[in-house]
Amino acid sequence: MDWGMKNRLDRLMPGGKCFFMPIDHGYFQGPTSGLEKPGKTIKSLLPYVDALFCTRGVLREAIDPTINKPIVLRVSGGTSMVGKDLANEIITTSIDEIIRLNASAVGLSVFIGSEYEKQTLQNLSKLVNACEGYGIPVMAVTAVGKEMEKREARYLALCCRIAAELGAKVVKTYWCEDFEKVVEGCPVPVIMAGGPKCKTEKEVFSFVHDGMQKGAVGINLGRNVWQNPNAVAVAKALRAIIHEKASVKRALEIFKKCA
Repeated sequence: MDWGMKNRLDRLMPGGKCFFMPIDHGYFQGPTSGLEKPGKTIKSLLPYVDALFCTRGVLREAIDPTINKPIVLRVSGGTSMVGKDLANEIITTSIDEIIRLNASAVGLSVFIGSEYEKQTLQNLSKLVNACEGYGIPVMAVTAVGKEMEKREARYLALCCRIAAELGAKVVKTYWCEDFEKVVEGCPVPVIMAGGPKCKTEKEVFSFVHDGMQKGAVGINLGRNVWQNPNAVAVAKALRAIIHEKASVKRALEIFKKCA
């Protein structure tokens, strides 16, 4: 691995751990609740996250260019919640744009087992080919579209391994029961996605803690943070789990103290 790639990964994952905050939901959901004004949403949360995951449009129009946070640029899209199939994605952003925006990494979705499996894996392969020459890491997102029942260990382990085999430097996937089976079969770092909003803070802290104990290097959580009325308290507690090895009990104490 060359110096540039190592440097970008170290900035994204200080100490080998990471707390990414996704604000890319609008690329297929439109003005998601809590993200109507992304710049305002993240302002108080920036001190607690390691990187932002967003599209070029939001980055240019809503994010202060003086922020000292790495950017993971969402570079796949072309579908929406009202369309026929979320899996029918394309690469939306050129390597020139990625470099121009000074992205530390890029991310795109792959839909294993869908009608568009080959297309999205081809998107991943093309992106890796384009980014490797510039030392830019690619994060593959093992998306499941509207079929949330696919979130089980055997399926997610398959998805993560395939993404790694095609050159992804990091894989974002869902937490599940027997999560260690997902991590053990993937030769690159695995980051947990948040998925639908959890009912309680304890539920969020519990699955994050379990995933970290079973080998994940961090999280990429959005709705379970910025849709919470006490978003800063949630972010502080999650950062403690990721970077300080805090227990669920300790995370709840931090949350209650800050809420």
